[in-house]
Amino acid sequence: MTGSRGSRFKIFLLWLIPVAFMLLFFGRPLLSIFRLVFSSRFSQGWTFFSWEQLTRPLLFSFQQALLSTALTLLIGLPAAFLFARFDFPARKTLRAFSLIPFILPTVVVAAAFNTLIGPRGWINLLLMDLFNLSEPPLSILNKLPAILLAHVFYNTSIVIRIAGQSMERLNPNMIEAAYVLQATPFHAWRTVALPLLLPSIGGAAMLAFLFNFTSFGVVLMLGGPGYATLEVAIYTQVFDRFNLPMAGVLAIVQLIVTWLVAIVQNRVSRTLFGNAMVTQRNAVRRHPSGRKEKIFVIAMCVLLILLFIVPLLSLVLRSFVSLDASGGEVGGVKTAFTFRYYTELFRNRHDSIFYADPISVIRHSLVYSFIATIIATGVGLLASYAIAGSGKRFSRVMESFLMLPLGAGSVILGLGFLLTYKHAPWTSGRFPVILPIAHALIALPFVVRTLLPAIRGIPRNLREVAAVMGASPWRIRREVDFPLLTRALLVSLTFSFTISLGEFGASGFLANAYTATMPVAIFRYMSQPGALNYGQGLAMSTLLMITSVAGSFFIEHMRLPRKTGAHTSEMCLIGE
Repeated sequence: MTGSRGSRFKIFLLWLIPVAFMLLFFGRPLLSIFRLVFSSRFSQGWTFFSWEQLTRPLLFSFQQALLSTALTLLIGLPAAFLFARFDFPARKTLRAFSLIPFILPTVVVAAAFNTLIGPRGWINLLLMDLFNLSEPPLSILNKLPAILLAHVFYNTSIVIRIAGQSMERLNPNMIEAAYVLQATPFHAWRTVALPLLLPSIGGAAMLAFLFNFTSFGVVLMLGGPGYATLEVAIYTQVFDRFNLPMAGVLAIVQLIVTWLVAIVQNRVSRTLFGNAMVTQRNAVRRHPSGRKEKIFVIAMCVLLILLFIVPLLSLVLRSFVSLDASGGEVGGVKTAFTFRYYTELFRNRHDSIFYADPISVIRHSLVYSFIATIIATGVGLLASYAIAGSGKRFSRVMESFLMLPLGAGSVILGLGFLLTYKHAPWTSGRFPVILPIAHALIALPFVVRTLLPAIRGIPRNLREVAAVMGASPWRIRREVDFPLLTRALLVSLTFSFTISLGEFGASGFLANAYTATMPVAIFRYMSQPGALNYGQGLAMSTLLMITSVAGSFFIEHMRLPRKTGAHTSEMCLIGE
């Protein structure tokens, strides 16, 4: 009995820091938003409220989220089947590239698609050159198709990871048994495979819908003034209309919708797999045979290269090309290879008070990301141990509690922090303390979803043997647990660092002119007129993209032991 009480007390101590962190930096900011709305209601009536300003972004959020999700499934499901069932050259490399969009900052994605499909993007330049046109024939920037294309780029990786994992684990003997019973291939997949895969497909679809519904950076930079999701509308109400109560109403509506979607996603994605349905990975993969299979593999590889790799290459190439300069000519436009955009990052030609040299911007981003990584990993490690040691029902509730920041959205968190921690040293001065804390809060769900399966997968008998041999609890953690958690910890650190490095929503609210991060600086460059500002934004986007891609490949190659759970990126995606 004493041992049981001692164990419960230790679990209680583990919970103290994660719960305090969540209440202080998640609960309190949300409470400030509610207080703002209802206090304004009693002091001003409803003079700040407009039905049009609520319904218009709400309807558009649903519209573009549904369309984006449908297109994502249309491409993602065949791609998941490709990676789950076939072995082919460069499979691992292409799969690694499929993870990049999930880590890539939204401002980088917007910049990449701008260089590809914009008025002076590569596609328009090539079409103008090919057909001898004087005007760009492709006009989808600042329109709905540009938003949908960027969302498909982002969320196809979710479907590949979640649905692909289930396809890899599906025992082919179940399908073969249906064939033995005279079922046609279509009937076997419809009656046997599809019911078993529906939870993962439904979970991936709901998760993609959630990300599309809360989209901010992509819509802000590619959608134009006529398109706004709820998060973009919140940003506009704060910085353009200075209507904080209306921004609070929009935030509350988004919270309600996203949490309802998260509840549905959690129920839909509950797996139906039993032991008989699961097989070892690689057992179901084979080289394509026959003409149809080879055509399918080649076509899907080309499509994924166009989707995942071409926009990134377009960004890199465009950052080294100056238009209307002496040199070659594409589409009637003179081009020249140049390093000018990179060198101009270090110059303040107009003596702007908002200028931040790239060294300072990069230093700020690295410092914030380092602090956020330490906070998120430390809090996430304590929370993961606490969840693993708690009862089943309580641990499920607390696990969902720690996932709440993911559903809230970074813009809502930024608004809450701005209302709650608006005095020095939180959001003012040369180092806004609250900014790395906000980044850590956003990264925390990913850390928990990475570490928790690894902790639960540690063989219990190893700890028991160490205890029998006289090892103290701390020594057991140090010499048994941590060697087994090394890979999961490294992946958590990398995830936290890259997420913090590319975070834009909360940073847009909390960073000032002297403490801008790389995404904020990119947005400032891209939103200002002039070819030089545009080029500087592309140059900084390329630098940020290289860092994110390096982190992506590191995560892809740091595979956890199979007993600790699924592939790291899959675990993070499943738990979102």
